[in-house]
Amino acid sequence: MPPKHLIEIESVIEESPAAMAGLQTGDLLVSVNGHRLHDAIDLMFHRDADRIELEFYRSGRRHTVTVPEAGGTDLGISVKPFRVKTCKNNCIFCFVKQLPKGLRKSLYLKDEDYRLSFLYGNYMTLSNLGASDKSRIVEQRLSPIYISVHTTNRALRARMLGTPKSCDIMKELAFFASHKIRMHTQIVLCPGYNDGRELHNTIKDLYKFFPYISSVAVVPVGLTMHRRQQLAPVSKEDAAKAIETVNGFQRRFMKKHGDNLVFCSDEMYIKAGVPFPPLRDYGVLPQIENGVGMVPLFMSQTRKLRIQKEIKRDRPVVTVTGVSFYPFLKKFADRLGEKESMPIEVIPVENRFFGTSVTVTGLLTGRDIIKSVHDNTDKSRTLLVPDTALKEDEDVFLDNVTLSEVADATGMKALRVEATPQGLIDAIAGLD
Repeated sequence: MPPKHLIEIESVIEESPAAMAGLQTGDLLVSVNGHRLHDAIDLMFHRDADRIELEFYRSGRRHTVTVPEAGGTDLGISVKPFRVKTCKNNCIFCFVKQLPKGLRKSLYLKDEDYRLSFLYGNYMTLSNLGASDKSRIVEQRLSPIYISVHTTNRALRARMLGTPKSCDIMKELAFFASHKIRMHTQIVLCPGYNDGRELHNTIKDLYKFFPYISSVAVVPVGLTMHRRQQLAPVSKEDAAKAIETVNGFQRRFMKKHGDNLVFCSDEMYIKAGVPFPPLRDYGVLPQIENGVGMVPLFMSQTRKLRIQKEIKRDRPVVTVTGVSFYPFLKKFADRLGEKESMPIEVIPVENRFFGTSVTVTGLLTGRDIIKSVHDNTDKSRTLLVPDTALKEDEDVFLDNVTLSEVADATGMKALRVEATPQGLIDAIAGLD
């Protein structure tokens, strides 16, 4: 009888090492070279041997096969996702708990899984990390990992996470640093909790683990109109003070190490109404997926475009964006219209679904886009929708409205485009 915990092969690439060895979709993997497999990470880790021997079950029968010349290479298989570990915290700022009903089911999943942190850069609080998990992270060198710190004040952190049993974050960080595991950390700034002196102390404490603490991002708390927890938003003054604190540390760190280490998110600069630092100050953009350096990178990319001179548009195309990014996209669009004879109308979409305090493009919904387009324009036939507002592998918005439904409702052709300057230009070039 097969063991209970197996990894099911979801697909096999034709003519890959796995296919040549006879592996098939639906096979249940047990081990690699005698090492028990629990998930895709185990498969990645143990495939580096010179000789690969796989044990698997097919139709209830056990088989063993040797994969020829596969050591250190991609075997050519994908496996079904593992069951994700969930978060048991009750964080005062939890965004999932601020979501309205009626969204797709996956959005309500509160993940707290070190494997997702390593594979995809998801943030974890370390609250459910056991001794065996920590040992595996060290043994398999699952580095870097992404950690939500928020504060190094243990009592305050327990209060913010909503659990009296929260781990000693300094002890946990010291453990990973001592084993040379790289960590990217974040501080979700909540006025009245972890700002001011607490923010200063947290950054100071995190610096103790440099260089294994590889970056620190300070981001403003995100609040929707559906929240039940009474929590103050980050004001212009709050944002300015946080930037001032971060700037002070950056000057010290850059002078001593040539690395800024700590960064404020783009939204913090927008809230404060102050200019962004130059792109070079963000280094290798270690937390761009966390909204740190996205706008400076976009503006830099606008100066390095490849534009085909023959592209001309008699009528402007339309694109949409969140309120916070609107001034920057509008500036780029104006340049294209004036210098390249390529008119683009940019419509800022007010977020009525989550609340007007939510201003980022990635949280726009199909319904709000339809309303904004109807309210602002009737002169264009093509709507360019940034891919950041859509599901990664499907043309669906957060509210389950599809891109084709937006097209039907607006009467325009609606296209998914890469949310970069070049992506916008290439989309226009591809129009008839």
